[in-house]
Amino acid sequence: MNAMANSGFNGLTVAAFESRKATEMTRLIERHGGRPLVAPALREIPLEDNSAALRFGEQLLTDGIDVLVLMTGVGTTTLFEILHSRHAKDNIAAALRDTVLIARGPKPVAALKALGFQPTLTVPEPNTWVDVVSTLDEYRPAKGLRVAVQEYGLPNPDLLEALMQRGADVFPVPVYRWALPEDIAPLKQVLNEILAGHVQVMLITNAAQIDHVLQMVEQEGKSAQFKKACKKMVVASIGPTASERLRHYDLPVDLEPPHGKMGILVKETSEQAHQLLGEKTKA
Repeated sequence: MNAMANSGFNGLTVAAFESRKATEMTRLIERHGGRPLVAPALREIPLEDNSAALRFGEQLLTDGIDVLVLMTGVGTTTLFEILHSRHAKDNIAAALRDTVLIARGPKPVAALKALGFQPTLTVPEPNTWVDVVSTLDEYRPAKGLRVAVQEYGLPNPDLLEALMQRGADVFPVPVYRWALPEDIAPLKQVLNEILAGHVQVMLITNAAQIDHVLQMVEQEGKSAQFKKACKKMVVASIGPTASERLRHYDLPVDLEPPHGKMGILVKETSEQAHQLLGEKTKA
């Protein structure tokens, strides 16, 4: 037996949910001595399928918008990509000149600045929907204002309701980047292996993977079983955004490498997996 196969994962079964880089991920796990179980959890959505965002663009350029609430960094970037696919950047910038841009926390702020915009208002921590509403209240009454709310992933009915109660004309602008794969059978197969306790390591390389994995196990009524299985496995996350999403679902984050690269994630996890599993077993 060569030293390579004997090092790292040393025969552990490693689950991952990569889409575009599935082949690369499979090879990396094998190279570090693991048994790969890789099934995609994501499919990228073409920008032109975002009809609500395209309608928002038309409204912005014809009648204007008084307030645009930007809830997430990724959503902000995606929204502008969609707008730029149809309209000239200068026209969008001109239309937004009279719009109050409310950024919910540091990520939308960074996304706006990268696009060349300054937020009018920045929502203070803890950046909840309540903080969004109070930030607007302090600035000016919402009555009669046309307020667009960029949503990414899940809608926020409480926020929309609070704005409507203040007399604002509200329209949500959901933007999508990811959907479930066309064929979900491979993903189901990997999740069944996890639920059966046959998987020792799970690698997460994108926060949206977790949303889709949880969506799948919830549909099967197996959320509690899945969370229990994760507590016994080593769960490794590629970076802060993915870790935040894991914790949001009350899932463990046993390892997050200092650099968010796939190769580093697999290597570091392979080197620490046995020790981490030992600690979990003792606990």
